[in-house]
Amino acid sequence: MDLKEKVAIITGARRGMGKADALLLAKSGAKISVVDISLEECQQVADEIKKEGGEAIAIKCDVTKKSEVEEAVKKTVDRFGRLDILVNNAGICQFKPFLEMTEEEWDKTLDVNLKGYFLFAQAAAKEMAKNKSGVIVNIASIVMGQMGKGMAGLSHYSASKGGIAALTKTLALELAPYNIRVNAIAPGSIDTPMASSTKADPKATEAIMAMVPLHRMGKAEEIANTVLFLASDASSYITGTIVVVDGGWLAG
Repeated sequence: MDLKEKVAIITGARRGMGKADALLLAKSGAKISVVDISLEECQQVADEIKKEGGEAIAIKCDVTKKSEVEEAVKKTVDRFGRLDILVNNAGICQFKPFLEMTEEEWDKTLDVNLKGYFLFAQAAAKEMAKNKSGVIVNIASIVMGQMGKGMAGLSHYSASKGGIAALTKTLALELAPYNIRVNAIAPGSIDTPMASSTKADPKATEAIMAMVPLHRMGKAEEIANTVLFLASDASSYITGTIVVVDGGWLAG
């Protein structure tokens, strides 16, 4: 799973799963664009990569704004000369009962979690198509309705993640003629800053762990291992697939 000379953009890379993806792909040889809303935090991750002998740049970007997304792709290509890998990881998650949810809360979640994936995938694929080669890895969730789970209080999040799953399969079909593979990962409960609200409630944590056969939360690094596999030539005949990494949650 060598990524030497490959160039990757990772969104939502300032912390959590995105940061773990950036560090592992860099360790595997890829040149990394660390993309997120905080330039300072992105730079910290880029500096950590450089300290370990890798190459990285930090880019501030709001994934819901097309101009900023296109500029992030341009900066990456200007700096590294090409684009081989996109990891669409940026996302938000906030519990809110459906009957109390505002239009603004719905729109914000769909904008970041789904529209942002569309904008980055489109901008990246246009660049990848020039080289007739590329990989897009989308981070979905087991909370995505059909073939996944529903979860009370996450109707907006679940809708966005279900959209990502559908988008992944359609893009795999449309981009295959350009030799661009598109897959998704559906994580279960992962120990990241996004899960802090759940971890703060012992009863909620206990209830979730009771449904996970491995009886623990996953680690960001365990998702990164799957990202690396899907980004590398080790998965060269895999496209349009959603890989579940959930400790067995859906098996129950």
